[in-house]
Amino acid sequence: MSAAETKREALEARQTMRHSAAHVLAQAVRDFYPGTKLAIGPAIEEGFYYDLDIPVSIKPDDLGAIEERMRAIAAEALPLRREELSRQAALELFHELEEPFKVELLEDMEDETVSIYRHGDFADLCRGPHVEDTSRIGSFKLLSIAGAYWRGDEKRPMLQRIYGTSFATPQELQDFLTMREEAEKRDHRRLGKELDLFSFHEEAGAGVVFYHPRGAILRGIVEDFLKEEHRKRGYQMVITPHLFKGDLWNISGHLDYYVDNMYTLEKEGTQYVVKPMNCPGHMLIYKTKPRSYRDMPLKYFELGTVYRYERSGVLHGLLRMRGFTQDDAHIFCTDEQLEEQIIECLDFALYSLRAFGFEEFKLYLSTRPEGSVGSDAVWERSTQALADALQHYGMEYEVDPGEGVFYGPKIDVKLKDAIGRYWQGPTIQVDFNMPERFQITYAGADNRPHQPVMIHRVVLAGIERFLGVLIEHYGGALPVWLSPVQVMVIPVADRHLEYALGLKEQLEARGIRVEVDDDHQTVNLKIRNSQLQKVPFTLVAGDREVEGGTVSVRLRTGEDVRGVSLEEFEEGISKLVDSRSTGLEWR
Repeated sequence: MSAAETKREALEARQTMRHSAAHVLAQAVRDFYPGTKLAIGPAIEEGFYYDLDIPVSIKPDDLGAIEERMRAIAAEALPLRREELSRQAALELFHELEEPFKVELLEDMEDETVSIYRHGDFADLCRGPHVEDTSRIGSFKLLSIAGAYWRGDEKRPMLQRIYGTSFATPQELQDFLTMREEAEKRDHRRLGKELDLFSFHEEAGAGVVFYHPRGAILRGIVEDFLKEEHRKRGYQMVITPHLFKGDLWNISGHLDYYVDNMYTLEKEGTQYVVKPMNCPGHMLIYKTKPRSYRDMPLKYFELGTVYRYERSGVLHGLLRMRGFTQDDAHIFCTDEQLEEQIIECLDFALYSLRAFGFEEFKLYLSTRPEGSVGSDAVWERSTQALADALQHYGMEYEVDPGEGVFYGPKIDVKLKDAIGRYWQGPTIQVDFNMPERFQITYAGADNRPHQPVMIHRVVLAGIERFLGVLIEHYGGALPVWLSPVQVMVIPVADRHLEYALGLKEQLEARGIRVEVDDDHQTVNLKIRNSQLQKVPFTLVAGDREVEGGTVSVRLRTGEDVRGVSLEEFEEGISKLVDSRSTGLEWR
Protein backbone atom coordinates (compact mmCIF):
# COMPACT_ATOMS: atom_id res chain seq x y z
CA MET A 1 0.00 0.00 0.00
CA SER A 2 1.35 3.42 -0.97
CA ALA A 3 1.82 6.25 1.54
CA ALA A 4 -1.05 8.13 -0.10
CA GLU A 5 -3.36 5.12 0.23
CA THR A 6 -2.35 4.63 3.88
CA LYS A 7 -3.07 8.29 4.58
CA ARG A 8 -6.42 8.08 2.83
CA GLU A 9 -7.42 5.03 4.86
CA ALA A 10 -6.46 6.79 8.11
CA LEU A 11 -8.54 9.84 7.15
CA GLU A 12 -11.52 7.67 6.25
CA ALA A 13 -11.26 5.84 9.59
CA ARG A 14 -11.20 9.16 11.44
CA GLN A 15 -14.21 10.45 9.50
CA THR A 16 -16.12 7.24 10.29
CA MET A 17 -15.32 7.60 14.00
CA ARG A 18 -16.43 11.23 14.01
CA HIS A 19 -19.62 10.49 12.11
CA SER A 20 -20.47 7.87 14.74
CA ALA A 21 -19.71 10.39 17.49
CA ALA A 22 -22.27 12.73 15.90
CA HIS A 23 -24.92 10.01 16.26
CA VAL A 24 -24.01 9.54 19.92
CA LEU A 25 -24.22 13.32 20.41
CA ALA A 26 -27.73 13.38 18.91
CA GLN A 27 -28.87 10.58 21.21
CA ALA A 28 -27.38 12.32 24.26
CA VAL A 29 -29.18 15.58 23.43
CA ARG A 30 -32.46 13.76 22.87
CA ASP A 31 -32.06 11.97 26.21
CA PHE A 32 -31.64 15.33 27.97
CA TYR A 33 -34.29 17.19 25.99
CA PRO A 34 -37.25 14.96 25.01
CA GLY A 35 -38.96 16.24 21.89
CA THR A 36 -35.67 17.09 20.14
CA LYS A 37 -35.91 16.66 16.36
CA LEU A 38 -32.94 15.42 14.31
CA ALA A 39 -31.74 17.25 11.22
CA ILE A 40 -28.25 16.30 9.95
CA GLY A 41 -24.99 15.36 11.65
CA PRO A 42 -21.94 14.92 9.39
CA ALA A 43 -18.24 14.54 10.06
CA ILE A 44 -16.27 17.63 9.02
CA GLU A 45 -12.59 18.44 8.65
CA GLU A 46 -11.96 19.22 12.32
CA GLY A 47 -14.61 17.03 13.93
CA PHE A 48 -18.37 16.75 13.61
CA TYR A 49 -21.61 18.57 14.30
CA TYR A 50 -25.29 17.84 14.59
CA ASP A 51 -28.11 20.25 13.70
CA LEU A 52 -31.02 19.80 16.09
CA ASP A 53 -34.40 21.36 16.76
CA ILE A 54 -34.29 21.42 20.57
CA PRO A 55 -37.26 22.55 22.70
CA VAL A 56 -34.99 24.79 24.79
CA SER A 57 -32.10 27.09 23.96
CA ILE A 58 -28.99 25.33 25.18
CA LYS A 59 -25.96 27.23 26.45
CA PRO A 60 -22.20 26.53 26.48
CA ASP A 61 -22.48 25.52 30.15
CA ASP A 62 -24.80 22.67 29.11
CA LEU A 63 -22.17 20.99 26.93
CA GLY A 64 -20.39 19.36 29.88
CA ALA A 65 -23.50 17.45 30.92
CA ILE A 66 -24.17 16.37 27.33
CA GLU A 67 -20.57 15.14 27.10
CA GLU A 68 -21.05 13.04 30.25
CA ARG A 69 -24.16 11.46 28.75
CA MET A 70 -22.16 10.71 25.58
CA ARG A 71 -19.52 8.96 27.70
CA ALA A 72 -22.18 6.85 29.35
CA ILE A 73 -23.55 5.83 25.93
CA ALA A 74 -20.01 5.05 24.75
CA ALA A 75 -19.40 2.89 27.84
CA GLU A 76 -22.42 0.74 26.93
CA ALA A 77 -20.64 -0.35 23.72
CA LEU A 78 -23.95 -0.41 21.86
CA PRO A 79 -23.58 -1.96 18.38
CA LEU A 80 -24.24 0.37 15.44
CA ARG A 81 -26.38 -1.75 13.14
CA ARG A 82 -27.07 -0.96 9.50
CA GLU A 83 -30.52 -1.72 8.08
CA GLU A 84 -31.73 -1.31 4.52
CA LEU A 85 -35.34 -0.32 4.02
CA SER A 86 -37.50 0.67 1.12
CA ARG A 87 -37.92 4.42 0.94
CA GLN A 88 -41.61 4.00 1.75
CA ALA A 89 -40.84 1.90 4.84
CA ALA A 90 -38.30 4.52 5.98
CA LEU A 91 -40.91 7.27 5.49
CA GLU A 92 -43.35 5.34 7.67
CA LEU A 93 -40.67 4.80 10.33
CA PHE A 94 -39.67 8.46 10.60
CA HIS A 95 -43.30 9.60 10.48
CA GLU A 96 -43.88 7.30 13.44
CA LEU A 97 -40.78 8.67 15.22
CA GLU A 98 -42.04 12.23 14.54
CA GLU A 99 -38.85 13.29 12.78
CA PRO A 100 -40.03 15.86 10.18
CA PHE A 101 -36.56 16.75 8.88
CA LYS A 102 -35.77 13.10 8.13
CA VAL A 103 -39.14 12.78 6.40
CA GLU A 104 -38.36 15.79 4.22
CA LEU A 105 -34.97 14.36 3.26
CA LEU A 106 -36.61 11.05 2.31
CA GLU A 107 -39.28 12.80 0.25
CA ASP A 108 -36.57 14.51 -1.78
CA MET A 109 -34.68 11.25 -2.45
CA GLU A 110 -35.08 9.23 -5.62
CA ASP A 111 -33.50 6.05 -4.20
CA GLU A 112 -35.88 3.12 -3.86
CA THR A 113 -33.79 1.67 -1.03
CA VAL A 114 -32.23 3.65 1.83
CA SER A 115 -30.19 2.76 4.89
CA ILE A 116 -30.64 3.59 8.55
CA TYR A 117 -28.35 3.00 11.52
CA ARG A 118 -29.53 2.00 14.99
CA HIS A 119 -27.85 1.80 18.36
CA GLY A 120 -29.96 1.07 21.39
CA ASP A 121 -33.31 2.80 20.87
CA PHE A 122 -31.78 5.46 18.59
CA ALA A 123 -32.36 5.36 14.82
CA ASP A 124 -31.03 7.72 12.15
CA LEU A 125 -31.28 7.97 8.39
CA CYS A 126 -27.69 7.56 7.22
CA ARG A 127 -25.56 6.11 4.45
CA GLY A 128 -22.72 5.34 6.88
CA PRO A 129 -20.28 3.80 7.37
CA HIS A 130 -20.01 3.71 11.16
CA VAL A 131 -17.81 2.15 13.83
CA GLU A 132 -18.66 -1.25 15.23
CA ASP A 133 -20.07 0.02 18.52
CA THR A 134 -20.39 3.22 20.55
CA SER A 135 -17.24 2.52 22.59
CA ARG A 136 -15.17 3.21 19.47
CA ILE A 137 -15.96 6.91 19.02
CA GLY A 138 -12.53 7.88 20.40
CA SER A 139 -11.55 10.69 22.76
CA PHE A 140 -14.08 13.44 22.17
CA LYS A 141 -14.91 16.96 23.22
CA LEU A 142 -17.91 19.21 22.55
CA LEU A 143 -16.64 22.59 21.40
CA SER A 144 -19.33 25.16 20.71
CA ILE A 145 -22.93 25.98 19.81
CA ALA A 146 -24.12 27.97 16.81
CA GLY A 147 -27.31 28.67 14.92
CA ALA A 148 -27.87 27.08 11.52
CA TYR A 149 -30.81 27.39 9.13
CA TRP A 150 -32.29 24.13 7.96
CA ARG A 151 -30.65 23.33 4.62
CA GLY A 152 -28.80 26.65 4.79
CA ASP A 153 -31.95 28.52 3.78
CA GLU A 154 -32.61 31.74 5.70
CA LYS A 155 -36.35 31.22 5.14
CA ARG A 156 -36.36 27.83 6.87
CA PRO A 157 -36.32 27.02 10.62
CA MET A 158 -33.31 28.04 12.70
CA LEU A 159 -31.72 24.99 14.35
CA GLN A 160 -29.10 24.64 17.07
CA ARG A 161 -25.80 23.26 15.82
CA ILE A 162 -23.49 21.59 18.33
CA TYR A 163 -19.87 21.20 17.24
CA GLY A 164 -17.53 18.58 18.62
CA THR A 165 -14.38 16.73 17.72
CA SER A 166 -13.00 13.24 18.22
CA PHE A 167 -9.53 11.68 18.00
CA ALA A 168 -8.21 8.17 18.35
CA THR A 169 -6.14 9.00 21.44
CA PRO A 170 -6.38 11.44 24.38
CA GLN A 171 -3.04 12.98 23.40
CA GLU A 172 -4.23 13.78 19.88
CA LEU A 173 -7.31 15.41 21.38
CA GLN A 174 -5.22 17.47 23.81
CA ASP A 175 -2.88 18.58 21.01
CA PHE A 176 -5.90 19.71 18.99
CA LEU A 177 -7.42 21.62 21.91
CA THR A 178 -4.10 23.36 22.60
CA MET A 179 -3.83 24.42 18.96
CA ARG A 180 -7.47 25.55 18.97
CA GLU A 181 -6.85 27.72 22.02
CA GLU A 182 -3.89 29.30 20.27
CA ALA A 183 -5.97 29.79 17.14
CA GLU A 184 -8.61 31.67 19.15
CA LYS A 185 -5.93 34.04 20.43
CA ARG A 186 -4.89 34.66 16.82
CA ASP A 187 -8.40 35.05 15.41
CA HIS A 188 -8.09 37.76 12.77
CA ARG A 189 -11.61 39.06 13.46
CA ARG A 190 -10.73 39.89 17.06
CA LEU A 191 -7.28 41.23 16.14
CA GLY A 192 -8.72 43.29 13.29
CA LYS A 193 -10.92 45.09 15.78
CA GLU A 194 -8.25 45.45 18.49
CA LEU A 195 -5.65 46.75 16.02
CA ASP A 196 -8.18 49.03 14.30
CA LEU A 197 -7.61 47.44 10.89
CA PHE A 198 -11.11 46.72 9.59
CA SER A 199 -14.73 46.20 10.55
CA PHE A 200 -17.90 44.45 9.37
CA HIS A 201 -21.31 46.10 9.44
CA GLU A 202 -24.58 44.19 9.43
CA GLU A 203 -26.44 47.22 8.10
CA ALA A 204 -24.21 47.14 5.00
CA GLY A 205 -24.68 43.39 4.50
CA ALA A 206 -22.73 40.31 5.43
CA GLY A 207 -19.57 39.20 3.66
CA VAL A 208 -18.04 42.61 2.87
CA VAL A 209 -15.28 44.41 4.75
CA PHE A 210 -14.57 48.05 5.60
CA TYR A 211 -10.87 48.91 5.85
CA HIS A 212 -9.88 51.49 8.46
CA PRO A 213 -6.82 53.71 7.78
CA ARG A 214 -4.34 51.22 9.26
CA GLY A 215 -5.97 48.31 7.46
CA ALA A 216 -5.88 50.23 4.18
CA ILE A 217 -2.14 50.82 4.71
CA LEU A 218 -1.56 47.08 5.23
CA ARG A 219 -3.58 46.17 2.16
CA GLY A 220 -1.76 48.85 0.15
CA ILE A 221 1.64 47.39 1.12
CA VAL A 222 0.55 43.95 -0.11
CA GLU A 223 -0.87 45.35 -3.33
CA ASP A 224 2.27 47.42 -4.00
CA PHE A 225 4.36 44.27 -3.57
CA LEU A 226 2.18 42.45 -6.10
CA LYS A 227 2.26 45.27 -8.64
CA GLU A 228 6.04 45.54 -8.52
CA GLU A 229 6.65 41.78 -8.70
CA HIS A 230 4.24 41.37 -11.62
CA ARG A 231 5.92 44.24 -13.45
CA LYS A 232 9.33 42.57 -13.03
CA ARG A 233 7.97 39.37 -14.60
CA GLY A 234 6.51 40.95 -17.71
CA TYR A 235 2.85 41.18 -16.74
CA GLN A 236 0.72 44.04 -18.05
CA MET A 237 -1.78 45.47 -15.59
CA VAL A 238 -5.39 45.81 -16.75
CA ILE A 239 -8.64 46.90 -15.12
CA THR A 240 -12.06 45.52 -16.06
CA PRO A 241 -15.61 46.57 -15.04
CA HIS A 242 -17.52 45.13 -12.11
CA LEU A 243 -20.68 44.56 -14.16
CA PHE A 244 -20.97 42.55 -17.39
CA LYS A 245 -23.94 41.59 -19.56
CA GLY A 246 -25.26 38.09 -18.93
CA ASP A 247 -24.45 37.06 -22.53
CA LEU A 248 -20.75 37.14 -21.73
CA TRP A 249 -21.23 34.62 -18.92
CA ASN A 250 -23.15 32.35 -21.29
CA ILE A 251 -20.14 32.31 -23.58
CA SER A 252 -17.74 31.60 -20.73
CA GLY A 253 -19.97 28.85 -19.34
CA HIS A 254 -20.30 30.36 -15.87
CA LEU A 255 -24.09 30.75 -16.13
CA ASP A 256 -24.37 27.01 -16.72
CA TYR A 257 -22.04 25.94 -13.92
CA TYR A 258 -21.87 28.80 -11.43
CA VAL A 259 -25.20 30.61 -11.48
CA ASP A 260 -26.09 29.86 -7.84
CA ASN A 261 -23.03 31.84 -6.76
CA MET A 262 -23.66 34.83 -9.04
CA TYR A 263 -25.45 38.13 -8.41
CA THR A 264 -27.69 38.95 -11.35
CA LEU A 265 -30.02 41.85 -12.17
CA GLU A 266 -32.10 43.03 -15.09
CA LYS A 267 -32.43 46.54 -16.52
CA GLU A 268 -34.31 47.57 -19.68
CA GLY A 269 -34.78 43.93 -20.60
CA THR A 270 -31.07 43.10 -20.41
CA GLN A 271 -29.55 40.76 -17.84
CA TYR A 272 -26.39 41.88 -16.06
CA VAL A 273 -24.05 39.98 -13.74
CA VAL A 274 -21.82 41.39 -11.02
CA LYS A 275 -18.60 39.68 -11.97
CA PRO A 276 -17.62 36.58 -9.96
CA MET A 277 -14.50 36.10 -12.11
CA ASN A 278 -12.11 38.31 -14.06
CA CYS A 279 -11.28 35.94 -16.93
CA PRO A 280 -14.01 36.93 -19.46
CA GLY A 281 -12.89 40.57 -19.23
CA HIS A 282 -9.33 39.60 -20.07
CA MET A 283 -10.63 37.61 -23.03
CA LEU A 284 -12.31 40.72 -24.43
CA ILE A 285 -9.09 42.73 -24.09
CA TYR A 286 -7.19 39.97 -25.93
CA LYS A 287 -9.68 40.13 -28.80
CA THR A 288 -9.29 43.88 -29.39
CA LYS A 289 -6.57 43.38 -32.02
CA PRO A 290 -4.80 40.64 -33.98
CA ARG A 291 -2.20 38.66 -32.01
CA SER A 292 0.96 36.96 -33.22
CA TYR A 293 3.11 34.14 -31.89
CA ARG A 294 5.68 36.88 -31.30
CA ASP A 295 3.32 38.32 -28.62
CA MET A 296 3.34 35.05 -26.69
CA PRO A 297 3.32 34.67 -23.77
CA LEU A 298 0.91 37.55 -23.23
CA LYS A 299 0.32 38.16 -19.52
CA TYR A 300 -2.56 40.24 -18.14
CA PHE A 301 -2.72 41.02 -14.42
CA GLU A 302 -5.55 42.61 -12.45
CA LEU A 303 -6.30 43.34 -8.82
CA GLY A 304 -9.88 42.46 -9.65
CA THR A 305 -12.69 42.74 -7.13
CA VAL A 306 -15.27 39.97 -7.57
CA TYR A 307 -18.56 39.12 -5.89
CA ARG A 308 -19.82 35.61 -5.17
CA TYR A 309 -22.87 34.59 -3.21
CA GLU A 310 -22.01 32.51 -0.16
CA ARG A 311 -24.61 31.35 2.34
CA SER A 312 -24.51 33.33 5.56
CA GLY A 313 -23.67 30.22 7.57
CA VAL A 314 -20.30 29.76 5.87
CA LEU A 315 -19.13 33.40 5.97
CA HIS A 316 -16.09 33.82 8.21
CA GLY A 317 -14.49 37.25 8.51
CA LEU A 318 -11.88 37.84 5.82
CA LEU A 319 -11.48 34.11 5.19
CA ARG A 320 -14.85 33.53 3.49
CA MET A 321 -16.51 36.56 1.93
CA ARG A 322 -19.00 37.64 -0.70
CA GLY A 323 -16.89 40.50 -2.05
CA PHE A 324 -13.10 40.22 -2.33
CA THR A 325 -10.15 41.13 -4.54
CA GLN A 326 -7.93 38.65 -6.38
CA ASP A 327 -4.39 39.10 -7.68
CA ASP A 328 -5.69 37.56 -10.85
CA ALA A 329 -3.67 36.94 -13.99
CA HIS A 330 -4.26 35.19 -17.29
CA ILE A 331 -1.39 34.04 -19.44
CA PHE A 332 -1.96 33.36 -23.13
CA CYS A 333 0.75 31.14 -24.56
CA THR A 334 1.54 28.53 -27.17
CA ASP A 335 1.48 24.79 -26.50
CA GLU A 336 5.27 24.77 -26.54
CA GLN A 337 5.46 27.47 -23.86
CA LEU A 338 2.91 25.88 -21.52
CA GLU A 339 5.16 23.86 -19.20
CA GLU A 340 7.70 26.68 -18.88
CA GLN A 341 4.92 29.14 -17.97
CA ILE A 342 3.48 26.79 -15.32
CA ILE A 343 6.93 26.46 -13.76
CA GLU A 344 7.30 30.25 -13.76
CA CYS A 345 3.91 30.57 -12.03
CA LEU A 346 5.03 28.12 -9.33
CA ASP A 347 8.29 30.05 -8.87
CA PHE A 348 6.40 33.33 -8.54
CA ALA A 349 3.84 31.91 -6.11
CA LEU A 350 6.35 30.31 -3.75
CA TYR A 351 8.69 33.32 -3.91
CA SER A 352 5.81 35.58 -2.89
CA LEU A 353 4.65 33.37 -0.03
CA ARG A 354 8.20 33.12 1.31
CA ALA A 355 8.53 36.92 1.13
CA PHE A 356 5.65 37.13 3.62
CA GLY A 357 7.23 34.58 5.94
CA PHE A 358 5.62 31.28 4.88
CA GLU A 359 8.04 28.41 4.36
CA GLU A 360 6.12 25.12 4.27
CA PHE A 361 3.66 24.11 1.56
CA LYS A 362 1.62 21.23 0.20
CA LEU A 363 0.95 20.93 -3.52
CA TYR A 364 -2.07 19.22 -5.08
CA LEU A 365 -2.92 18.33 -8.67
CA SER A 366 -6.71 18.64 -8.96
CA THR A 367 -8.24 16.63 -11.79
CA ARG A 368 -11.45 16.66 -13.83
CA PRO A 369 -14.69 17.10 -11.84
CA GLU A 370 -18.15 15.90 -12.75
CA GLY A 371 -20.13 18.31 -14.91
CA SER A 372 -17.10 19.83 -16.64
CA VAL A 373 -16.74 21.05 -20.23
CA GLY A 374 -14.35 19.91 -22.95
CA SER A 375 -13.20 16.65 -24.47
CA ASP A 376 -11.30 13.90 -22.66
CA ALA A 377 -8.31 14.57 -24.92
CA VAL A 378 -8.15 18.24 -23.89
CA TRP A 379 -8.41 17.36 -20.19
CA GLU A 380 -5.70 14.71 -20.47
CA ARG A 381 -3.46 17.16 -22.27
CA SER A 382 -4.03 19.88 -19.66
CA THR A 383 -3.56 17.55 -16.69
CA GLN A 384 -0.37 16.10 -18.14
CA ALA A 385 1.08 19.58 -18.66
CA LEU A 386 0.55 20.39 -14.97
CA ALA A 387 1.96 17.03 -13.87
CA ASP A 388 5.05 17.47 -16.07
CA ALA A 389 5.64 20.96 -14.65
CA LEU A 390 5.35 19.66 -11.08
CA GLN A 391 7.80 16.85 -11.78
CA HIS A 392 10.21 19.25 -13.45
CA TYR A 393 9.87 21.63 -10.50
CA GLY A 394 10.89 18.81 -8.18
CA MET A 395 8.34 19.22 -5.36
CA GLU A 396 6.21 16.38 -4.04
CA TYR A 397 2.50 16.65 -4.70
CA GLU A 398 -0.71 14.71 -4.19
CA VAL A 399 -3.46 14.07 -6.73
CA ASP A 400 -6.84 15.45 -5.64
CA PRO A 401 -9.34 13.58 -7.82
CA GLY A 402 -12.30 15.52 -9.19
CA GLU A 403 -11.37 18.85 -7.58
CA GLY A 404 -10.52 20.79 -10.75
CA VAL A 405 -12.71 23.63 -12.03
CA PHE A 406 -15.34 23.08 -14.71
CA TYR A 407 -13.06 24.31 -17.52
CA GLY A 408 -9.74 22.76 -16.55
CA PRO A 409 -7.42 20.99 -14.07
CA LYS A 410 -5.30 22.95 -11.61
CA ILE A 411 -2.43 23.00 -9.17
CA ASP A 412 -3.37 24.11 -5.66
CA VAL A 413 -0.77 25.32 -3.17
CA LYS A 414 -1.60 25.20 0.54
CA LEU A 415 0.57 27.15 2.97
CA LYS A 416 1.33 26.19 6.55
CA ASP A 417 0.97 28.83 9.26
CA ALA A 418 2.81 29.28 12.56
CA ILE A 419 0.57 26.86 14.46
CA GLY A 420 0.49 24.12 11.84
CA ARG A 421 -2.71 24.87 9.93
CA TYR A 422 -2.79 24.67 6.14
CA TRP A 423 -4.59 27.35 4.12
CA GLN A 424 -5.61 27.44 0.48
CA GLY A 425 -3.30 29.79 -1.39
CA PRO A 426 -2.07 30.05 -5.00
CA THR A 427 -3.76 28.15 -7.79
CA ILE A 428 -2.67 27.54 -11.38
CA GLN A 429 -5.28 26.36 -13.89
CA VAL A 430 -4.75 25.25 -17.49
CA ASP A 431 -7.64 26.05 -19.81
CA PHE A 432 -8.02 24.98 -23.44
CA ASN A 433 -11.81 25.38 -23.29
CA MET A 434 -12.40 29.08 -22.71
CA PRO A 435 -10.13 30.20 -25.60
CA GLU A 436 -12.23 27.94 -27.81
CA ARG A 437 -15.52 29.29 -26.45
CA PHE A 438 -14.38 32.89 -27.07
CA GLN A 439 -12.79 31.93 -30.42
CA ILE A 440 -9.51 33.68 -29.72
CA THR A 441 -6.51 33.00 -31.95
CA TYR A 442 -3.02 34.15 -32.80
CA ALA A 443 -1.09 34.04 -36.04
CA GLY A 444 1.58 31.35 -35.90
CA ALA A 445 4.96 31.29 -37.61
CA ASP A 446 3.16 29.57 -40.51
CA ASN A 447 0.90 32.66 -40.74
CA ARG A 448 -2.15 30.50 -39.95
CA PRO A 449 -4.53 31.00 -36.99
CA HIS A 450 -3.84 28.93 -33.87
CA GLN A 451 -5.70 28.75 -30.56
CA PRO A 452 -3.64 29.85 -27.55
CA VAL A 453 -3.58 28.02 -24.25
CA MET A 454 -4.84 30.04 -21.30
CA ILE A 455 -3.43 29.80 -17.78
CA HIS A 456 -5.54 31.21 -14.96
CA ARG A 457 -3.46 31.89 -11.86
CA VAL A 458 -3.41 33.74 -8.57
CA VAL A 459 -0.32 34.26 -6.42
CA LEU A 460 -1.67 35.22 -3.01
CA ALA A 461 -5.23 34.45 -4.17
CA GLY A 462 -7.95 36.51 -2.46
CA ILE A 463 -6.29 39.56 -0.90
CA GLU A 464 -8.74 39.62 2.01
CA ARG A 465 -8.28 35.94 2.72
CA PHE A 466 -4.51 36.30 2.55
CA LEU A 467 -4.60 39.22 4.99
CA GLY A 468 -6.69 37.14 7.38
CA VAL A 469 -4.18 34.28 7.19
CA LEU A 470 -1.27 36.71 7.53
CA ILE A 471 -2.72 38.31 10.67
CA GLU A 472 -3.35 34.91 12.26
CA HIS A 473 0.09 33.60 11.25
CA TYR A 474 1.80 36.46 13.12
CA GLY A 475 -0.85 36.80 15.82
CA GLY A 476 -1.19 40.45 14.76
CA ALA A 477 2.53 41.17 15.40
CA LEU A 478 3.33 41.79 11.74
CA PRO A 479 6.91 42.12 10.47
CA VAL A 480 8.22 45.69 10.42
CA TRP A 481 7.85 46.09 6.65
CA LEU A 482 4.15 45.16 6.89
CA SER A 483 3.23 47.00 10.09
CA PRO A 484 0.82 49.89 9.41
CA VAL A 485 2.56 51.81 12.22
CA GLN A 486 6.24 50.95 12.45
CA VAL A 487 7.23 53.42 15.16
CA MET A 488 5.28 55.05 17.99
CA VAL A 489 6.92 58.13 19.50
CA ILE A 490 5.98 58.93 23.11
CA PRO A 491 6.89 62.30 24.64
CA VAL A 492 7.27 62.02 28.41
CA ALA A 493 5.73 65.45 29.03
CA ASP A 494 4.27 68.32 27.03
CA ARG A 495 7.70 70.04 26.92
CA HIS A 496 9.03 67.06 24.93
CA LEU A 497 6.29 67.14 22.27
CA GLU A 498 8.20 69.40 19.88
CA TYR A 499 11.19 67.03 19.97
CA ALA A 500 8.87 64.06 19.41
CA LEU A 501 7.28 65.73 16.38
CA GLY A 502 10.74 66.42 15.00
CA LEU A 503 11.63 62.73 15.35
CA LYS A 504 8.45 61.84 13.48
CA GLU A 505 9.26 64.24 10.65
CA GLN A 506 12.81 62.94 10.29
CA LEU A 507 11.75 59.28 10.27
CA GLU A 508 8.95 59.91 7.79
CA ALA A 509 11.50 61.48 5.47
CA ARG A 510 13.14 58.02 5.37
CA GLY A 511 9.81 56.41 4.50
CA ILE A 512 9.10 55.11 8.00
CA ARG A 513 5.45 55.05 9.16
CA VAL A 514 5.29 56.94 12.47
CA GLU A 515 2.67 58.14 14.93
CA VAL A 516 3.10 60.35 18.02
CA ASP A 517 1.06 59.52 21.13
CA ASP A 518 0.46 62.90 22.75
CA ASP A 519 -2.52 61.83 24.87
CA HIS A 520 -2.49 63.00 28.47
CA GLN A 521 -1.78 59.58 29.99
CA THR A 522 1.13 58.14 31.93
CA VAL A 523 4.20 57.08 29.95
CA ASN A 524 3.84 53.50 31.15
CA LEU A 525 0.24 53.36 29.95
CA LYS A 526 1.20 54.78 26.56
CA ILE A 527 3.99 52.22 26.22
CA ARG A 528 1.53 49.49 27.17
CA ASN A 529 -0.95 50.72 24.56
CA SER A 530 1.76 50.70 21.90
CA GLN A 531 2.63 47.11 22.75
CA LEU A 532 -1.04 46.08 22.68
CA GLN A 533 -1.26 47.66 19.22
CA LYS A 534 1.68 45.41 18.18
CA VAL A 535 3.75 48.43 17.07
CA PRO A 536 7.28 47.06 16.48
CA PHE A 537 9.19 50.01 18.00
CA THR A 538 8.31 52.61 20.60
CA LEU A 539 10.60 55.62 20.99
CA VAL A 540 10.43 57.40 24.35
CA ALA A 541 11.59 61.04 24.44
CA GLY A 542 12.24 62.77 27.78
CA ASP A 543 14.70 65.32 29.18
CA ARG A 544 17.72 63.02 28.75
CA GLU A 545 16.86 62.27 25.10
CA VAL A 546 16.19 65.93 24.25
CA GLU A 547 19.48 67.03 25.82
CA GLY A 548 21.49 64.28 24.10
CA GLY A 549 19.66 64.25 20.79
CA THR A 550 18.92 60.53 21.30
CA VAL A 551 15.97 58.17 21.73
CA SER A 552 15.10 55.30 24.05
CA VAL A 553 14.06 52.34 21.91
CA ARG A 554 11.55 49.86 23.29
CA LEU A 555 10.61 46.77 21.27
CA ARG A 556 7.10 45.33 21.35
CA THR A 557 8.68 42.22 22.87
CA GLY A 558 9.74 44.27 25.91
CA GLU A 559 13.48 44.86 25.31
CA ASP A 560 14.64 48.39 26.08
CA VAL A 561 17.73 50.19 24.71
CA ARG A 562 18.53 53.75 25.87
CA GLY A 563 20.72 56.50 24.50
CA VAL A 564 20.45 55.52 20.83
CA SER A 565 21.21 58.10 18.17
CA LEU A 566 18.40 58.67 15.72
CA GLU A 567 20.79 57.94 12.84
CA GLU A 568 21.60 54.49 14.28
CA PHE A 569 17.93 53.69 14.75
CA GLU A 570 17.04 54.92 11.24
CA GLU A 571 19.75 52.73 9.76
CA GLY A 572 18.60 49.69 11.71
CA ILE A 573 14.90 49.92 10.96
CA SER A 574 15.56 50.70 7.28
CA LYS A 575 17.55 47.47 6.97
CA LEU A 576 14.67 45.50 8.47
CA VAL A 577 12.22 47.06 6.02
CA ASP A 578 14.44 46.68 2.96
CA SER A 579 15.21 43.02 3.72
CA ARG A 580 11.57 42.22 4.59
CA SER A 581 12.83 40.63 7.78
CA THR A 582 10.37 38.86 10.03
CA GLY A 583 12.41 39.72 13.15
CA LEU A 584 13.20 42.84 15.19
CA GLU A 585 17.03 42.58 15.17
CA TRP A 586 17.67 46.18 14.25
CA ARG A 587 21.22 46.59 15.65
